[in-house]
Amino acid sequence: MLIWLKALLLVGASILFALGTTLPLMRLENFYVFSTDASLIEVILSLWGGEDKGLAILVALVSIVFPLTKILLIAVEEIACNQLTQSNALARLVPVLSKWSMMDVLLVAIVIFATKTSGLAQAFTQPGLWFYAGSSLAVVALSALGKAEIIRKT
Repeated sequence: MLIWLKALLLVGASILFALGTTLPLMRLENFYVFSTDASLIEVILSLWGGEDKGLAILVALVSIVFPLTKILLIAVEEIACNQLTQSNALARLVPVLSKWSMMDVLLVAIVIFATKTSGLAQAFTQPGLWFYAGSSLAVVALSALGKAEIIRKT
């Protein structure tokens, strides 16, 4: 039963991550006439196209590379669970990446809050943010299930 839950969470996290990075994260409306939707990929490409290449790299690392690496490492960890031990480098790397799991969601929430309170524009969350957050939560649940299983085996 637990194996099916882990498989569902892993597949779900992957699908939610793909949707979260490609669908719009938020909509900004200026004076109720102009509006802008932006996905995470579009934000990174826009930063890269401008003069903010360093920021584009940072955002890409924190919001795409780290979460994707974590999903892949958890998949490898689950596939090779019989060969892995707690002292394995893989088992030590996943918690390090976990610290960055919800950072992008938090940053978007802060931007939306700042935009709403500034009065310059209205900001609304879009499905991409919810899919991205869902992916992060699915990975956290998958990690917790893996840790619980390791503890139970010892």
